[in-house]
Amino acid sequence: MRDAETAYKTAEFLLQIKAIKLNPGDPFHWSSGWRSPIYCDNRKALSYPIIRTFLRERIAAAVEEAYTRPDAIAAVATGAIALGALVAEQMNLPLVYVRPEPKKHGMKNQVEGHLEPGQKVVVFEDLVSTGGSSLKAVEALREEGAEVLGMMALFTYGFAEAAHRFEEAECRLVTLSDYAHLIVQAAKTGAIDEQDAELLSKWRESPESWGQPKSVL
Repeated sequence: MRDAETAYKTAEFLLQIKAIKLNPGDPFHWSSGWRSPIYCDNRKALSYPIIRTFLRERIAAAVEEAYTRPDAIAAVATGAIALGALVAEQMNLPLVYVRPEPKKHGMKNQVEGHLEPGQKVVVFEDLVSTGGSSLKAVEALREEGAEVLGMMALFTYGFAEAAHRFEEAECRLVTLSDYAHLIVQAAKTGAIDEQDAELLSKWRESPESWGQPKSVL
């Protein structure tokens, strides 16, 4: 079960440093074609020592609680590598990382680092949206012979599509914070008003058809 206090504090930090931006009146345009009132770049947390320490410690604790102690942490390239390394250091565990696809040259590795067949691995992701790219990393690790205990992510939008994909892949997903806690925290701090909160809630119900494109990233 997600720790609500940690979920709200994580959301608060991400909003403070603008790692997560909310703009329901002027939505962003994702590469998928979806219009979105939210944009998330959790890598910004790395630039703030107090925040990255908080995240490192809480993620490590959440991994221990959810999965006991794995043999290694596997970070999803590239956004999750730096924070994944901090978590692995906190837990005194080996780190590997997983490319979106095998390299075209050299050893043509997709999983980088040393991983023995049969080792128990927790996959770390900074952001889960629809779950497609995240689960490709899980598949690659399984093909290497790893036993994937599940995935730990910093943040998720909580899409039904992602939940369905993780269920189909038989992969448990645990996250430090999520969209629902973010919206509550944003309203509490005055970052959004009641009308914004309603628009943001409607977006998650049908993100593929929400809003009008006004700004392109």
